Amino acid sequence: MLSAAEAAKRAADHVNAMTGRAAECIVGVERAGDDGWRICVEVVETRRIPDSADILAIYDAEVDADGELVSYRRVRRYPRGHVDR
Repeated sequence: MLSAAEAAKRAADHVNAMTGRAAECIVGVERAGDDGWRICVEVVETRRIPDSADILAIYDAEVDADGELVSYRRVRRYPRGHVDR
């Protein structure tokens, strides 16, 4: 079984491969059943000048016990600095 840290790294790599965008950070990790992980990966979708105007997105990625991608999807898009209430 993968550790949470290794699962997060693998999920970030998968999101990068699928979207062409590098992970900005990991914003969530949780077990998905007995043998997988659900990881929330934040990426910069659109770079702007100044960078405070960047558009970010959160992708949910699920990896299995071997670190293989099971599913992924974009769940949210927002401007950098936007705070949820």
